[in-house]
Amino acid sequence: MTDRSAGPEAVDPAVVARGVTKRYGPTLALDALDLEIRRGEVFGLLGPNGSGKTTFLRLLSGYLLPTTGRLDICGHDAVRDSIEARRRIGYVPESAPVYGNMRVREFLTFMARLRGVPRRQVGDAVDRVVDALALRAVVDKPARALSRGYRQRTAIAQALVHGPELLILDEPTNGLDPRQIIEIRTLIQGLAGRHTVLMSSHVLGEVARTADRVAVLLEGRLLGVRAMVDTPDLEAWFLSLA
Repeated sequence: MTDRSAGPEAVDPAVVARGVTKRYGPTLALDALDLEIRRGEVFGLLGPNGSGKTTFLRLLSGYLLPTTGRLDICGHDAVRDSIEARRRIGYVPESAPVYGNMRVREFLTFMARLRGVPRRQVGDAVDRVVDALALRAVVDKPARALSRGYRQRTAIAQALVHGPELLILDEPTNGLDPRQIIEIRTLIQGLAGRHTVLMSSHVLGEVARTADRVAVLLEGRLLGVRAMVDTPDLEAWFLSLA
């Protein structure tokens, strides 16, 4: 894991949340969140199910609007300038959705067009993510025939096809076997620097091995943020907070 916690990224954050609160009726899902994510780092959101991780990712992706507070993505207000903010995002939900009746290349081509890649650049964009995600062996197969690991790779490829600044991954290793987990971890670390990667997980070991910094959420509240190089025992730190 490479330390990307210093340098210009520290003064030019990819994500800034100020007092971000989200309510579902009487339920408080996110409570006055203040958080900065630096450009080029792998940032882990750690917490149990129901801690507010997915709510925050959905606010970033534009699926939800904050009840109060301000959320900036690469310098764009996620509410007032939502189109520009969303153009800078690639998002992979936990379910890693793909269109099963499409072949991999067809699906990636469709997503590139949907995300505004100019027609003359679509082929190169698709080839770029096919190579980056090692999908060449399955590029002509229907998505429904893919293994769980290749399905996850294809979902990440569609999120990268337009060259976003911020890649959002919700539980990226959920349901994968040990070899696939290692492959996805290596892939995520290789994307950092060129992209800011925000990943959520409830698995301490995966966050410890993958992220540069980690934030702990519990019941919608931010309990702390630490650099992994300063956290030799993530489990002990997590238990001290929770």
